Amino acid sequence: QNSALLASLAHFISVVIGTTLFHGIVVLPLLLWLVTRMSPLRFWKGSREALITAFATSSSAATLPITLRCTEQHLHVKKDIANFVVPLGATVNMDGTALYEAAAALFVARLAGIELDLAHQLIIFFVAMLGAIGAPGIPSVGMLSMVLVLESVGLPTAAIAILLPIDRILDTVRTAVNVEGDMIGSLIVQKLTESSSEKSV
Repeated sequence: QNSALLASLAHFISVVIGTTLFHGIVVLPLLLWLVTRMSPLRFWKGSREALITAFATSSSAATLPITLRCTEQHLHVKKDIANFVVPLGATVNMDGTALYEAAAALFVARLAGIELDLAHQLIIFFVAMLGAIGAPGIPSVGMLSMVLVLESVGLPTAAIAILLPIDRILDTVRTAVNVEGDMIGSLIVQKLTESSSEKSV
């Protein structure tokens, strides 16, 4: 039984890291290119320092000064846009956390042998998004809002104890993706404001 649990945990870790990296390496850069035509390589070169710091600290709040510096100096986002979008993103833009919480809830349901219908899965999806929006940018904060996600569909909250030992590993990846999303968001906002100002002239 222990080996089966370890195998399930290994599968869960691979799924969470895989989906989070897919979001960070494919979805976000594609969105950036479609709106701004900036190449992903140019973005990663300019954002490298912030992404490494986010990965090392697992805290988007602790990374905030470096994120702002990279956004302004390397990615050339205007100071007023960066100062608005990046701190706001550090609070409400938690893509990686929302992905993790939804996947963890499905994992717990599978461990508990509980079958979730489409309505329950949609509830998990929305509660995970709302919980991630309100989460502060500190390490392992996803565990706090995870209780709300599990309780929303009647899953056992005691299962969080199984996730605690692996949470910090996963937190590094999702924090880096959260910070990446903040910087990409500021680039998109700048492009959209430039486009709207050109149309108004």
